[in-house]
This record gives sequence, structure tokens and C-alpha cells, in this order.
Amino acid sequence: MKQQVKILSIFLLFTFNFSCKIFGQLCTGSLGDPVVNITFGSGSNPGAPLNNLTNYIYLAADCPNDGYYTIANSTSNCFGFSWHSVSEDHTPGDINGYMMVVNASFNPGDFFVKTVDGLCPNTTYEFAAWILNVLKPGSCGGAGIKPDITFTIETITGTILQTYKTGDIASSSFPEWKQYGFFFSTTTGINSVVLRMTNNAPGGCGNDLLLDDITFRPCGPLVTANIKGSPDSVDVCTGDNSIFTLQATVSAGYNDPVFQWQVSTNNGATWMNIAGATNTTYVRPSVTLPGDYLYRFAVSQRSNMNISSCSIVSNVIKISVNKFPVVAASNHGSCMGDTLFFNANDGILFSWTGPVNFSSIAQSPFIPMAVTGNSGTYYVNVTSAKGCTSKDSTIASVSIKPVVNAGNDSEICEGTAIQLNSTGSNIILYQWNNAATISNANIPNPVALPKQTTLYILTVTNNKCKSSDSVMIVVDKNPKADAGPDKVIIEGQSVVLDGVAGGTDITYSWTPPEYITAAGTLTPSVSPPANKIYTLHVISNKGCTTATDNVLVKVFKNLFIPNAFTPNNDGINDTWHIETLEAYPHADVKVFNRYGQIVFDNHGITKSWDGKFKGKLLSTGAYPYIIDLKNNSQLIRGVVFIIL
Repeated sequence: MKQQVKILSIFLLFTFNFSCKIFGQLCTGSLGDPVVNITFGSGSNPGAPLNNLTNYIYLAADCPNDGYYTIANSTSNCFGFSWHSVSEDHTPGDINGYMMVVNASFNPGDFFVKTVDGLCPNTTYEFAAWILNVLKPGSCGGAGIKPDITFTIETITGTILQTYKTGDIASSSFPEWKQYGFFFSTTTGINSVVLRMTNNAPGGCGNDLLLDDITFRPCGPLVTANIKGSPDSVDVCTGDNSIFTLQATVSAGYNDPVFQWQVSTNNGATWMNIAGATNTTYVRPSVTLPGDYLYRFAVSQRSNMNISSCSIVSNVIKISVNKFPVVAASNHGSCMGDTLFFNANDGILFSWTGPVNFSSIAQSPFIPMAVTGNSGTYYVNVTSAKGCTSKDSTIASVSIKPVVNAGNDSEICEGTAIQLNSTGSNIILYQWNNAATISNANIPNPVALPKQTTLYILTVTNNKCKSSDSVMIVVDKNPKADAGPDKVIIEGQSVVLDGVAGGTDITYSWTPPEYITAAGTLTPSVSPPANKIYTLHVISNKGCTTATDNVLVKVFKNLFIPNAFTPNNDGINDTWHIETLEAYPHADVKVFNRYGQIVFDNHGITKSWDGKFKGKLLSTGAYPYIIDLKNNSQLIRGVVFIIL
């Protein structure tokens, strides 16, 4: 085809497989192992070109044009999706398996020719190959050309032994592999033939196909085998001395047949002749080693009896020798009141028995709230999926737990120690938590010094079982008093104190009672006529001491503003500090230089001026200021001198 590519991918790999079911079966009798099995190999795309097997031109591309082929393990999106995208070849289990993908030429002719060696003379063979029309039904306007292949088997000298035509291979709505094949017979002296595949369809749009899994297998009379008195597959257990009789039936077809029983111990990868087993019946001796033993019956003409590839074979008989379960019975949970657990392995059926009429069919049964009477030996029978049964036992010992009482909950004051007083019986070891706050974590009655309320847990053991109990030690915080910062007022003013109190269950009050309002609160209002010290008293209702703190209330007759300061870092009068402004917490203070530039600006915070502007000390001189007390009074104007 000119606009679409026909891909014929052939992968050459000669392998042998014991099962005729893998590739389908055209033979109505019995088949032998494949003498030739062309699967085209496997690997990454594209595969290597075929050597002297085709007149088509190899192209290392996914979608070759007319008269070309490639070797690939998949096709994808060829020619505008006119081909099927095929994700894998036909060979089952062949990872990245190759196939030959052919875009047929315009002129009919051979596209695959191979000499096949290793055949047996005077033998009938089944030839088969799998083909897939890769063109979608709707492509080419629905009139795509259908592949039409002729298979020819010839002798080396050119004598045609058999010819078979597939006829038109129809397209399908999804990728569909179809097997095509026929029978041919060799004569005396023929052990090599030529396989020729010829494309009969004309060129144009279509005639594109995939080819895979070309097989040559001996075909002969129908051979069946079974186990006398049993199905084709039986299971026995290791050590079983059963003897099985294998028997075979061969239909007419060979004029002088010879027989051979064969065995495989690697799942059919290889087969070995059983010495002396050359009759239609074979008495299989007992086998003790575990594993799967496969048997089949091989038949050949006497003239080919020494060539294994000339034989046909029966169905496969399987005798499996199975291991006994590895039970490994166990238990855990050995203290009274705990759940006693049991477990066994390696089976599908379980049967437990034990003390106090215990029985269970669970794999992992349990006894909740175990008591000492549950101590004893527990037996279990375990049956595997193959019917093999093993026995095992496990000894459970349920012990009495130690008894412990960590003591009574207590309440102490912060910084106070307390002795913990536990009691108990049947105890060997003690272990308290929070070991950093107790004198000894491994004795029954240590001294505790917790910094805060703490739950102490005591765990005791008698070397087999553990018990725990806890005691809560509540720590009452000691009283704390903070009367707040000192205050400044102008005579006649009042101020609110900023007291802070802490501790567990406290009461507080202020003294002396003069010139104070709401003395039972943390923020009373005071208005003394002169300097006065007030004391905040905080008392613990839990009996945990008392705390006090003082605050000084300074009383000035009027607003005093210093008119000079000396910022020379001698520790004396280094800043301009207006202490009485504390009585006016919202006041604004601005200081100017001779140019009217603000060099100090303070809003609502009593802040001292260090004589600097933008981090640099100003020179000696007079600096005007304006103070706004923010109480609707007139602005206060004046001059402060910096003296250096």
C-alpha cells in the first residue's frame, strides 16, 4: 500500500514446549513436542533484520512502507491510526516478544522462505502459524485489501509435499490472532524441508499483517493416559507408600509402534525416559521426596525409536508429593486476666483441644480473661490444602498477677516534698515513672518532689506478670505578688495601680486603706496627697505561704520641667527626663533646633531625651520645646539647654 504500512514481524527463536495447548491444535490425534518453534525472539524495538529469509527490505521503524518489513514487539498509531495498535506479540508469556510486521508489496510473491531441519522421515507433521490482519475494518474507506497467504512445504530439491491457502484473512474490530495450518508427511530419507510463504493479494490499500509462532510438530494416532482408578492428577503426602498404575491407550495409525513412559520433575521443562517402562501400563513405585511428578506416554514408529523428536505424546498425568504442614504451635498472654492467644501455621484446617474442655477450629483462637485453670498443654491438628495433616502442641502457663496499690491521691504546696506510700503483694520489682522527680524509682515508698501536678504510675512485676496503679499528686502553686510599676501624679490627681497576683486558690488586698478605692481588686484607684507606698498582699487559701510587693506613688505639687541637662555620659543628669509627665500619660513632647526642625518627638510615652538627633549628639545650645498634655489645657512652651 502506498499510504499505509504493512508490517510483517518475524522473530526467530527455536524453543520447545511440552504442552500442545499453548499454540492451539489442528491435529485430531496426538502431537509431539515442537521440532521447530519460530517465535522470532524478544527484545526492545526494533529487532534485528532477518537473514536470507525474505526478499522484502528491512526498515528499522514502527511503520514500514510497501514492500518493507520490520521486527517489533508492538505496533502503535501507524498511518493515522488506520492500523490496530498491538501491544504484544502472540506468544503467551513471551515478554517483549517479537513478531514480523509486513507491508506487502504491490506485486504478489514470496515474503518468507526458510529451510527447516531436524524432521523425521516417514512422519506426519502438523504445520501451523498465527496471523493477524493489522488493518482496521474502517480503513481504506472500508475496502482494504485482505491478506491471502499460500503456505508451501517443499523438499530441498523442490518437490512440493503440501500446499495450503488461507484465503482472504478478514479484518476485525479489535486485534485478533488466527491460527492457520495443515498436515504433510515426510518420506524415507527426508529430514529437511523448505517452508515458503507467498503473498497472493495485490498491492494497494491494505494487505498488512503480523506473523508469529510457526511450529512443526509430529502428529500421529490419538494417545491418552490416566491413573488407574484415579483422575489425571492425584495428591499424596510425604512418606505415602501408595503405588499407582499408569495406563495408556493408543489408537490405530502406526504399523510398528514402540512405547516409552517419560517423567518430568521440573514442570515439563525437560522429560526423561523411564528405564524399562515400555509397555502401555507402568507401575509407579512410591516416591517420598516432595514435589510434582509429571508423566506422559510417548509413541513413535520403530524406525524412529531413538529420535525423541519423532514421538507423539499423551496428555500429562500429575502425581504431587506434598510436604506435611510445619505447624509451629505457639501461645502468648500468660497472666491471669489477660487474653491467652494461640497460633498455628501452614494449613487450611485447624483443630485445637486443651484444658477445661477447650476446643476450636480457628487458626488463631484465644481465651479472654484467662485464669490459672487455663494452664496446660494445648494440641492442634493442622491439615494443608493438599490434605496432609500434622500435629503439634504448646504449653500455656497462666500466672497470678502481682497486687499493687500506689497510695492515695494527695495535695501539696509548691516546693514541698511528699513520701509516696504503695502497698502490694507478690511483687519482685518496682518501677515508678517520672523518675527525675522522685528519690528512687525502684522502691515502694520513695520521696517525690514534683514541680507541678503529676500522675505517678507504679508498675510492678513478679518476673512473669505485671500490674500497675497510679497516684495523683496535686501541686498547689505558691502565692505571687507584683504591685506593678511606681506611679507619678500631680497633687489632686488619682491613678490606677497595676497589681498582678498568681498562685492556686488565692485572695488579695492592698494596704494601707487610706486614699484607695476598691482595695480588694488588683487595680484599685489611689489619690494620696503626698508620696505614699501601697502594699499588695496575696494569701493562699491552701495554706501555702503569703506574698507581698510594694508600689510607690509619687505626688508632685505641679508639673516640673528641667531646663538643662549634660549628655556627657558621666552618669549625672545625662538625659532630659520630665518625671512629672508620668501624670499625663497621653502627653506629646516636641523639641526643635534653631532651624525649626524637630529633633525629639515623644507621643504618649514618658521617654527621656539623650540630646541626640539621628544618632548624633547635638551641640551646646538652647532648644525650644512644646508640650501638649492632651487634657485641653494650653500648650506649654519653653527652652531646654544642652550643656557639654
